Amino acid sequence: MMSKKSDAGDKQLYHERQVKELCALHALNNLMQKKDAFTKKDLDDICLRLSPDTFINPHRSMLGLGNYDVNVIMAALQEKGYETIWFDKRKKVNVLIPDKIMGFILNTPTDYKLGFVKLPIHRKHWIAIRWLNGKYMNLDSKLDAPCAIGDEASLLEYLGSELSNGDKELLLVVEKEVYDDSLWRRDSEGGEKSDAHTSNSSGRSPSNSSCAGSPGSNILKDKSFANGTVAITDFRAQDHVSS
Repeated sequence: MMSKKSDAGDKQLYHERQVKELCALHALNNLMQKKDAFTKKDLDDICLRLSPDTFINPHRSMLGLGNYDVNVIMAALQEKGYETIWFDKRKKVNVLIPDKIMGFILNTPTDYKLGFVKLPIHRKHWIAIRWLNGKYMNLDSKLDAPCAIGDEASLLEYLGSELSNGDKELLLVVEKEVYDDSLWRRDSEGGEKSDAHTSNSSGRSPSNSSCAGSPGSNILKDKSFANGTVAITDFRAQDHVSS
């Protein structure tokens, strides 16, 4: 089982930006840190496998623009050997052991606007978060560039704040061994499951930075982070519909 302790050195950050209703696709590729880790065709094929006999597929937009649901995301990650867990918002986020979690996907409500007028159309937006180059990074495809959240304490504070707000949900992405043995969470007494170590002993450098999850907050405007760089794939040259 890999630990983020092995994430040594600074690497180029991969960040896809939003087009149409493909936020699930962007979140998956940003989480995997690889262009075309998944393609739109991959996700469409998963939709067909999940519901092969339906005229209108319930797992995506009927217009074919995307808007994939959680079942598609979970099936896609399983193809890469990962398991997914819905986090129970009734629990405090400090039960999580981030060092044992490959990444996080936030599900947030979003509204459509025509100018300043809010339209009666509601969608869910998917946001990837993972440990990269010594910090947890918000890889939201609506941001111009990745946004630094900070160390484990900053991450838990950020997630707690997000989950206390409205209809937001959190999906944990873990390796199968972590899933099978529940190594991603602490036990009822506040200790860790098994002999896993928290990030306080993982050699990470503390950080006081925070990320509000919206454009303009600690965004890496110069497209660089530490000694690494950000490879930004800008899909917005195409016709763009937010999701």
